[in-house]
Amino acid sequence: MALQLYLIEDDEAMRTTLAELLGGHLDIEVVGYGDNELSVTHWLSSHDSGWDLAIVDLQLRTGSGIGALQWCATRMPHQKVVVLSSMVSDDARSRCLALGADGVFDKATEMDAFVAFCRDLKAGSAAAR
Repeated sequence: MALQLYLIEDDEAMRTTLAELLGGHLDIEVVGYGDNELSVTHWLSSHDSGWDLAIVDLQLRTGSGIGALQWCATRMPHQKVVVLSSMVSDDARSRCLALGADGVFDKATEMDAFVAFCRDLKAGSAAAR
């Protein structure tokens, strides 16, 4: 079964790149995306069981990914949230992890670690079935 992916990213080219990158490594289905905090929190609240992995950029068209990350605190145990951003300082990493992120990765320097995390997530979800 495909990993249900929700992308929280305001850059259309980056959304396409992420979908292609993960699609090349995993069996995924992109179930939606949001580019602003309001639409993201609305989608997540109306699709609470419709996703397995949310990828969150901290910088959105309006609002921030922090609001989405905070909303995800009530997610189901199998649902994972990963921050993938170009704004990953030590303080931002600590804050995101404190808010419940399962992983925090810098777009410029940690893409391999990000893909490995997603691959491990998919392998773990397949083993749990």
